[in-house]
Amino acid sequence: MRKRIAALLCVLLLLSGCSGGAEPSDGYVLYFQERDLRSAAGEGALRTESVQLEPTEAPARALLEALLAGPTDETLKNAIPAGTSLLSLELKGSRAVVDLSSAYGMLSGVELTLADQAITLTLTQLPDILSVQITVRGQELAYRSKQVFTARDVLVAPEGDVVGTAEVTLYFPDESGVLQPEERTLELYEGDTQVSAVARALENGPLDSDLAPAFPEGFRPRSVWLEEDICYVNLSSGLLGDLPEDAALDMALEALTRSLCALENVSETRFLVDGEYASCYGPVALEVPEK
Repeated sequence: MRKRIAALLCVLLLLSGCSGGAEPSDGYVLYFQERDLRSAAGEGALRTESVQLEPTEAPARALLEALLAGPTDETLKNAIPAGTSLLSLELKGSRAVVDLSSAYGMLSGVELTLADQAITLTLTQLPDILSVQITVRGQELAYRSKQVFTARDVLVAPEGDVVGTAEVTLYFPDESGVLQPEERTLELYEGDTQVSAVARALENGPLDSDLAPAFPEGFRPRSVWLEEDICYVNLSSGLLGDLPEDAALDMALEALTRSLCALENVSETRFLVDGEYASCYGPVALEVPEK
């Protein structure tokens, strides 16, 4: 899937007919992600939505705030994580330096690529902005291969990126809130592990229309890794303040536990908060192993 999204993004950026860099005559455009990439066959992973700005508004800040607010079209979703806020926007010559809150730092891989490109394409339609630099709480994301983007930047997954597959069982809630299994075959990419692929698939949601997402909007594990037969899931306390009050975190953690423990090489799941054992994550009690 990552390879396909990256390839679709490549097509989007190369075909400037998709509103790639000029201000439309009737206003501006915002770049959002297709909610269902299967319905976007032959099109781009990102699609535009028109927006009108007040003449008195500073266009760069207004466009970025409108992008963070999300799309009105239900077939689109925001490539930027829920709860991300704009901390500052500074113009340095033809470069826009955008500083975002910690929620943006949870992105990685193709999700980060899409979010970076959505911001870059939205801002570089302004004639005075040729490049965009995106930081999180004033810091660059060290795992990025580059820190400054232009509308012509295309990040394409290499050929042969899929290195294997994994047969997994994911758990999603039905309409009664009961977790149900969904059998899936996940593609593994270079640098992937089975546990990271399971966490990513849970975040992307079920394929079965009778099932609902297991994660509340804005929630995602910070990292997931395996040591011997124990899977460690590191959660971010910084996300708690941005989650809805009725977020079913207990459901999300239970879905993670069941899905990860369904892997043959996982016998136990342990949760960390900001890299340390904790007795709770928000309202959900966590088990702290005995020393």
